[in-house]
Amino acid sequence: MSFSIGFVPSTKWLKRTASACCIGGSLLLSQVASATTVQFQTVLGNFEVNLFDKTTPITVANFLAYVNEGSYTNSIVHRSIAGVIQGGGYKYENKLPLVAITQKSKITNEPVYSNLRGTIAMAKGSQVNSATSQWFINLDNRNATDKDFGFVLDTNTGGFTVFGQVMGNGMQVVDAIAALSRFNMGSNTPFTTIPLRNYTTSDAAANKEVTGDHLVLIQNVVVLNADPDTAAGLTPTKNTSVNKKDDDGGGSTGLVSLLLLGLLALGRKSLLNRK
Repeated sequence: MSFSIGFVPSTKWLKRTASACCIGGSLLLSQVASATTVQFQTVLGNFEVNLFDKTTPITVANFLAYVNEGSYTNSIVHRSIAGVIQGGGYKYENKLPLVAITQKSKITNEPVYSNLRGTIAMAKGSQVNSATSQWFINLDNRNATDKDFGFVLDTNTGGFTVFGQVMGNGMQVVDAIAALSRFNMGSNTPFTTIPLRNYTTSDAAANKEVTGDHLVLIQNVVVLNADPDTAAGLTPTKNTSVNKKDDDGGGSTGLVSLLLLGLLALGRKSLLNRK
């Protein structure tokens, strides 16, 4: 969205505007990504994720609600495509067919951070505020803004909410999952690109039954540390594209928000200084 101002501001207004921008910028820069730490326990190994409790609180609270209810226990990675692996939608209950995870209410979008490699984000439908239980892990920096790559996750559908980051060598496990062969378990199902273990194209051609030994099971997702300040020094990349008008070099609603934030701070300071 572009904004134009049709008048020349006074010197006093310019000074206030500059002060507002400085204050607003300081407030934004002081926001440090803090995190609850969770562990994904999978059949290919475990990996840890720090959640951004303070900067994406709605999304983190939603995700932890599913975790605490055991919704992700024996869930699967049901989708693997170039750039992402996706889970949080279906469970394996010792037999097929897979069982859909019961969804809670849709949540408000929080596109604070960029969808770069190693981040975990919420999957959603065509509506901006439509995420429920499903999540995906980004494998490629091009997911964020590269239109030729095909996703443009930082701006598509209002931007996809990154709410955590895979830590340490955890991406080795994620990459191992992504490297598995993918199969089509039915064109009318969500499992057209499902990754399978110990399963070959010959098995598929022979219609060999898929069992739990073949699925990428997430045996559990557990909270390792519930303190929301477990990663107080973590500084993920901000999503600076979501509020910009595409391709025309126009203004940004993010800049306006920054200005308003600063003006609000100035106003509060003025009120506090009144006798």
